[in-house]
Amino acid sequence: MSARLDTLTSWHADWSGLRVVVLGLSVTGFSVADTLAELGADVLVATETADEEYARLLPVIGARLWTGTLDTVPDAVADHAPEVVIASPGFPPHHPVIAWARAEGIALWGDVELAWRVRDKVVRPDGRPADWLTITGTNGKTTTTQLTAAMLVAGGLRAAPCGNIGVPVLDAVRDPGGFDVLVVELSSHQLWYLSLQTGPEPLSPHASVCLNLADDHLEWHGSARGYRDAKAFVYQNTRVACVYNKADAATREMVEDADVVEGCRAIGFDLGVPGPSDVGLVDGILVDRAFLDDRRTSALELTTVDDLAARGLGAPHVVANILAASALARSLDVAPAAIRDALTTFRLDPHRIELVAVAAGVTWIDDSKATNPHAAASSLAAFPGAVWVVGGLLKGVDIAELVAGPGTAVKAAIVIGVERAAITAAFERHAPAVPVFEVDAAETEDVMTEVVELAAGIARDGDVVLLAPAAASFDQFASYADRGKRFADAVQERIGRGAGGDDHDGANPTEHPAG
Repeated sequence: MSARLDTLTSWHADWSGLRVVVLGLSVTGFSVADTLAELGADVLVATETADEEYARLLPVIGARLWTGTLDTVPDAVADHAPEVVIASPGFPPHHPVIAWARAEGIALWGDVELAWRVRDKVVRPDGRPADWLTITGTNGKTTTTQLTAAMLVAGGLRAAPCGNIGVPVLDAVRDPGGFDVLVVELSSHQLWYLSLQTGPEPLSPHASVCLNLADDHLEWHGSARGYRDAKAFVYQNTRVACVYNKADAATREMVEDADVVEGCRAIGFDLGVPGPSDVGLVDGILVDRAFLDDRRTSALELTTVDDLAARGLGAPHVVANILAASALARSLDVAPAAIRDALTTFRLDPHRIELVAVAAGVTWIDDSKATNPHAAASSLAAFPGAVWVVGGLLKGVDIAELVAGPGTAVKAAIVIGVERAAITAAFERHAPAVPVFEVDAAETEDVMTEVVELAAGIARDGDVVLLAPAAASFDQFASYADRGKRFADAVQERIGRGAGGDDHDGANPTEHPAG
């Protein structure tokens, strides 16, 4: 690898002429190309499909574009002789171009490493760049990132949620207004690329958290261990606080194994009574026993479960996310009163345990964001005995444990998606008493109409119909948001016809034999 790369740890370093291949031209890839072009690097973007607007802008900013198959290393990429390859998060370790770069000894970065290196483009009045808070976990990352940023802002800090949440870190770093804190959501893919860091100044967050760990993205990482190790990297080099989930032993072990800056503390959170250096619950009150001088005998009140429930934030997994976010905010001295203020106006994003409607005594809930079994388990715990809409792309994850656990308590299961067989087989084996219905609609626009008709034929007064698919959406829908919107639209259309949840004037479902 080029020794020159060790000198590139500042926006103000000499990046001119650095030969870089950027893989992918989504929002992340364009942010990388735009940054490097501004720095004077020699940038070639290689992608199989190019967003039309980004492709039009590349020559304007001074970068070149190559499009075509990346099943092998294109001549254009090899001929560019890159000193660095910067990959968008979608490129897995086994991708041919990634494997080539590693075999050739070419530096391999993600967008987050580049952002860390140039984080001093805009600095605070004291001359220091923004502090970073880093957040990962199988589930709850985006909600916790948004919560943390809201708490920081309520506490008077200029804070930006960025990263995997949808706003590239590089865009936040280059924002001319500047920030005091960047709250960075990191996917396991981004963390894997960070784990390859070899520079003299690796990423060192002020505080970090892994919210939870369950199997996900195994097809990308190649194994559960590979996924776990990527997630664990969030704690590396943390300076002040490693926040972990006391209810998830894997996250505690990650903290124990991490190399951190001397003096960094481990801060636990869960829904139980907190010990010193923890945040948790005491008689329905969320409290901080970590960031106060007299933490052995005292605690600071943050808010109450009743107040959260009144604002639609009372589900147990949401309360856990609030505790984690509070710990991160408190690590930067945000006052408890500011945390309470932030929570009075905070709302969950659409498709996260979102109430669609209550009609004819039936409650319809859209948790389309529950794209893996761990997330769906939280939803099922929040709505026990629901009519469960489940299925999609399982991403290499075995759903049997979910079905054998909370799945046994559902009133019925309505199975969608291309991998229905694995789900129905799990019910046959582990929950044979649960009625199981399949939706085999070939057209996307028909799927949720059939789901809603089936659910309305099953649900009775007082029941919940819960869309918590435990799977990705891309087999039948454009995104989890598209899936959730189509579900909500189908519910509203049925209600608009004057049909509620238990009048049985719609579908006459055929039960799948489940054992």
